[in-house]
Amino acid sequence: MELPVIDLAPYLEVSSKSSGNCRDEEEEELELDPELKTLCCEVSRTLRETGALLVKDPRCSANDNDRFIDMMENYFERPQDFKRRQERPHLHYQVGVTPEGVEVPRSLVDEEMHEKLRAMPKESQPSTPSGPDPKWRYMWRVGPRPSNTRFQELNAEPVIPEGFPEWKDTMDSWGYKMISAIEAVAQMAAIGFGLPKDAFTSLMKQGPHLLAPTGSDLRRYGKEGTVFAGYHYDLNFLTIHGRSRYPGLNIWLRNGQKMEVKVPIGCLLIQTGKQVGSMKSNMQIEWLTAGDCIAGMHEVVVTNRTLDAINRASQQNRSLWRVSSTLFAHIASDAVLKPLGHFAESPIARNYPPICTGEFVEQELSVINLKGSNGEL
Repeated sequence: MELPVIDLAPYLEVSSKSSGNCRDEEEEELELDPELKTLCCEVSRTLRETGALLVKDPRCSANDNDRFIDMMENYFERPQDFKRRQERPHLHYQVGVTPEGVEVPRSLVDEEMHEKLRAMPKESQPSTPSGPDPKWRYMWRVGPRPSNTRFQELNAEPVIPEGFPEWKDTMDSWGYKMISAIEAVAQMAAIGFGLPKDAFTSLMKQGPHLLAPTGSDLRRYGKEGTVFAGYHYDLNFLTIHGRSRYPGLNIWLRNGQKMEVKVPIGCLLIQTGKQVGSMKSNMQIEWLTAGDCIAGMHEVVVTNRTLDAINRASQQNRSLWRVSSTLFAHIASDAVLKPLGHFAESPIARNYPPICTGEFVEQELSVINLKGSNGEL
């Protein structure tokens, strides 16, 4: 199965033309071209059935992605003692760098998850990590933060490494572009679900969005089967990935099928995120849709295709750090999660009582009991 590629350009064109008008929002959505309505329904259907989709956003070019990856390769190639200056364990690694060996995949410590994985067909089972993930990560907050919040730790000031004068501009530029892509998808999904266009995006305002690229040293760990990111879900609303220069990302569809993701040049991968503790718990979009959407599981593993890319990069004297261009988009920390619109009438809506988003994130960080965590579990 191949994930569909959704071209956002037609929707963005209509959205930009109507944004300056003062028409009633419901009237505006009813006047959407039937083809655009169909496209919105395709977005919501794909998120519901697969938990992932590929998008092409004319505002997010391959050159933008390359500029970002070039800088992150330069950073991750720096010595460990330099990178550790940007480490903030007292803030649960929610800003700055997370060294390799800190992030522990839930599949390594959750016995309930172990049982579920053993019950999977062999061809669908994830790779088994041997320990904590051997990858680095950098956490960079993107977008405005609330002036008053109960969750200051989740909205901490960013950390800028010395010797990178282009850091803030590059991180903010790519981060804002990916958030813009997620907002467009969130609007289209809302329309496809039969909700107001801003049902999701209104809750995302001033959220603790995280641009969270990872760096994996293929020179040290580039052996087939090495697990850089063990089987996990993300604890946010939607996750967006730019195209990496090295393959190895596997995802699981809602039907349990495992598939390797091939992100075309100029495209982005979007996945639904998960929100709290165990396999029985819920994610932000699951809560807002009363279980209509569930989390997208994924892993990053060194494969034959990764080895081929390593050989080509070595011959061309290019960096052997695998950088993921990942952003975690969140619902605002102080916003209340509850089923929206007609989802509130679902027979199982009672399983999703109102709760503050920031409390969910803190519960999750507490459950995994690490020195720190990030946007994935």
